[in-house]
Amino acid sequence: MNNLVNEPLIIAKIQQISSEHLKQELVLFLDELLDKQLSKRTPRFGCAKGTFKMSADFDEPLADFKDYMP
Repeated sequence: MNNLVNEPLIIAKIQQISSEHLKQELVLFLDELLDKQLSKRTPRFGCAKGTFKMSADFDEPLADFKDYMP
């Protein structure tokens, strides 16, 4: 088997599947492959910039811990 992706061969093999159960298994397997593909992407520095905002009083002591502070 050569290393080139042969899309018509893949499609032909999928079309030969008659069992609905096997078709469902194939969809689940393809979803797993796509998840692996997406999870291997390396995030670029700064890609999350602007997606969240820290409040101005983030470093201030919490009122809930007032009793435990000097």
